[in-house]
Amino acid sequence: MFGAPIHFKDHAYRACVATQRVHQKLAEFRAKWKEQGDKWPEIVWEMQTRIGLNTGVCMIGNMGSRTRFNYTMMGDNVNLAARMESGAKSWGAYTMCSEATKLACVQHGGDRVVFRALGRIVVKGRTKPVPIFEIVGLKETLAEGARECIALFEQGLERYYARDWDGAIALFRQSQAHEPNQPGKTPGVKTNPSLVYIHITEGYKEEPPAPDWDGVYVMTEK
Repeated sequence: MFGAPIHFKDHAYRACVATQRVHQKLAEFRAKWKEQGDKWPEIVWEMQTRIGLNTGVCMIGNMGSRTRFNYTMMGDNVNLAARMESGAKSWGAYTMCSEATKLACVQHGGDRVVFRALGRIVVKGRTKPVPIFEIVGLKETLAEGARECIALFEQGLERYYARDWDGAIALFRQSQAHEPNQPGKTPGVKTNPSLVYIHITEGYKEEPPAPDWDGVYVMTEK
């Protein structure tokens, strides 16, 4: 939770940077645990974590009863942050945020935090779609080829929204070659956004969506 109990203007930027520091430290731990051999099972060597972010007004304070309470936050914006975390799994991402967080981050942090558009979704419990973004990394530590991946991927999204299934698949296959997280190479990784969209687009190629389809994905799970 950033921005409470003490408010600061760049709380969204700080939150986004913190996610990347978490992933960086976890990568160091994975390497350390693997070096320790049989002390840890293989599942520990491959440990990853998902993070979801959203920015907005919430109810924050001590909540509960006189005998048991907790300083926490509640509200629709908190629920959306939780959906960003759970939804990240569906898109093969490890850090996903709402457009509100991205815009607030860019306002105070410039281009240091690198984002990738992942499309638009309707989360469970809501009716309106929200644009979602992956936090790919920090400018100074961005993986080699990541920017080319993002450019190709976002071109693929444009073709996807235009119902050019073959064009979208071709671009997603190109972006897949540059994905920072690769199944079989990156510890614990089973998929990535390019692979997810290849699968979705191939499905639409076989069974095209309704004429009024607008590219929005509706989440059916929390």
